[in-house]
Amino acid sequence: MTIRDDHSLAADLATEAGERLLGIRERVGFDDSSALRAEGDRASHVFLMEALARLRPSDSVLSEEATREERLDPRRLSASRVWIVDPLDGTREFSEEGRPDWAVHVALWEGGRLTAGAVALPAQGRTLTTAEPPEPRSFDGGRFRIAVSRTRPPEFVRKLAFLVGADLVPIGSAGAKISAVLTGEVEAYVHAGGQYEWDSAAPVAVAQAAGAHASRIDGSELTYNQADPSLPDILVSLPELATSLLNGIRDLHR
Repeated sequence: MTIRDDHSLAADLATEAGERLLGIRERVGFDDSSALRAEGDRASHVFLMEALARLRPSDSVLSEEATREERLDPRRLSASRVWIVDPLDGTREFSEEGRPDWAVHVALWEGGRLTAGAVALPAQGRTLTTAEPPEPRSFDGGRFRIAVSRTRPPEFVRKLAFLVGADLVPIGSAGAKISAVLTGEVEAYVHAGGQYEWDSAAPVAVAQAAGAHASRIDGSELTYNQADPSLPDILVSLPELATSLLNGIRDLHR
């Protein structure tokens, strides 16, 4: 088993799960959004868990759709390799016809760091992966854009945008927001409204591989595979903007 094998596996699994979700969207339709969301969550989780059990039987898995007992299994905390997956990131957007801002996350936490990951954006027809991370982008100055939640943007991010001279861009899932930093739709993503490890592990793995900045909003390191999987805040940005954003956040929280 090689690191490159893990990169490829993450990309392949995220992509195939995404293709299955597109098929579910087409088969179930959008008339009953609750049924569509439930079927998408279930089917993608089952596919990823069965695939990882078959292809990486000695590894642990932390999935958003796992039972509480599975998430609290103490064996995960001492495992050397843990796959952190979100079978359907952005369930609300998935159930809305025409929305492309939802994703599938597959990441590997190994030896205390993220070593591989992929974010499939099925409705956009692409997968971002650590196997071939996006080309690094540079910031040319002037106003920039910060991705925020469509439904619950933190008030302090509005104040931060005013302070640093940025515009807010509502985007759906966390994976879609972080991917937007890497693909040029925005230059930063700031969130402090509560998240979990599976919301960011895969997109952060790709962002780090692409040379982007990724941290907590106080500048501390993002860590995964913790007993409590909550990871309530995050900053991902082009590296040139990180200091300005961290300073602005610090000023607002004094």
